[in-house]
Amino acid sequence: MHLAIPIFECSAIIDYCMRVAVAADHAGVPLNETIIAELRGLGHEVVDLGTHDAKSADDYPDRAADLCHAILQGRAERGVLICGSGVGASVAANKITGIRAGLAHDVYSAHQGVEHDDMNVLCLGARVIGPALAGDLVRAFLTAQFSGGERHRRRLAKIAALESQK
Repeated sequence: MHLAIPIFECSAIIDYCMRVAVAADHAGVPLNETIIAELRGLGHEVVDLGTHDAKSADDYPDRAADLCHAILQGRAERGVLICGSGVGASVAANKITGIRAGLAHDVYSAHQGVEHDDMNVLCLGARVIGPALAGDLVRAFLTAQFSGGERHRRRLAKIAALESQK
């Protein structure tokens, strides 16, 4: 049987191609372009949510909302959210129920956040890391899978309970 998207086009390490939403505010524009090219080069489908103009008066909470809603509506499986430091993007994304965003500037955190915390949004700081490290982080994030271990499921249930508190 022939698949529409051959598995080997994504990479030798990735088991399947994903739909990945990517969004950035004005400060994240240069890294945004690099990440989109990296994802497409790996064979992933990119849900490009902008911004592509570094001079725009664009705010990271707006880009976070767009990206998170794309994931929650099933238009993307995971997301990469970029701002200047990555901190604001992470704070904004984590305000949305069902999103587990993590700021990672090292490879260990990029994959461990998925394996233990079922992270579905990777936040990056365009003013903190360069394009080569960003590519490594994205690959680590996308190749990781949630372990499903009992202690990790227990902790996620506690996070869900926190989300329901007002």
